Amino acid sequence: MVYTVTFNPAVDYVIHTDGIIDGSTNRTKREEVYIGGKGINVSLVLAELGITSKTLGFVAGFTGEYIESGLRKKGIQTDFVHLNGGFSRINVKIKSSAETEINGNGPVITENDVNSMFKKLSELKDGDTIVLAGSVPNSLPYDIYERILEILSDRKIRIVVDATKDLLLKSLKYKPFLIKPNKHELGEIFGVTLTSSEEIKTYATKLKDMGAKNVLVSMAGDGALLIDENGNTYFREACKGIVKNSVGAGDSMVAGFIAGFESDDYNYALRMATAAGGATAFSDGLAKKDDIYKLLG
Repeated sequence: MVYTVTFNPAVDYVIHTDGIIDGSTNRTKREEVYIGGKGINVSLVLAELGITSKTLGFVAGFTGEYIESGLRKKGIQTDFVHLNGGFSRINVKIKSSAETEINGNGPVITENDVNSMFKKLSELKDGDTIVLAGSVPNSLPYDIYERILEILSDRKIRIVVDATKDLLLKSLKYKPFLIKPNKHELGEIFGVTLTSSEEIKTYATKLKDMGAKNVLVSMAGDGALLIDENGNTYFREACKGIVKNSVGAGDSMVAGFIAGFESDDYNYALRMATAAGGATAFSDGLAKKDDIYKLLG
């Protein structure tokens, strides 16, 4: 079973408009509502690729109910901790001449809520995969990733981490199966600006040496680079298409890699990752199965 963890899931309200005038009433051309959150995005794309997953995390209020029911309608299992107060956040994403986002804070999560999630995590078994993705809300302890990985350290579980800087670095001692920084995040970790594939390879290899088994680096229009657990390097050019959407492309790559690795073929896993990421980038929402397989070729 694949488990995805989303600490602060959201309802994403996407509006399209010709322009925004401050201090005036603005009209939309069209609107969409999506269930959002990095781990949830991974589960949604896995479902498109026929992979069963279960979503974990915290939900609250009427938006939490919407998130949970929406995922179940898509065939995704849920096992959220239900909070007593507040409501799951609403993110407003304005698509005009530029993309503007207004993200909500989300509900307060208590230590008792955290312990409830730890209890759910204790059910994971050898052979399962867990995806930890995204930032940590202010109401959660900053070492939450480490605490989760410590709980799971006595089991043979594939750990996937898609997070930035310290969250990612502190996970490396647990030897995650896969980490997925993007080019900018990789440079930020080491305090450098990366301008070539060779430089990216050098610093991705450093992360592998620090504990990661496989390092997948997304490079936007420049493609993706993978250093596998055997030290082999794979490169895949970016898929061709018109970019419409930057939200969820990295999460889609993670889902594609997990689905593609079912064949234990790293080259195929990278191809599936770039196809899934591209299919999301070329869509208004997350990638759909047919679009992924068209790009896979």
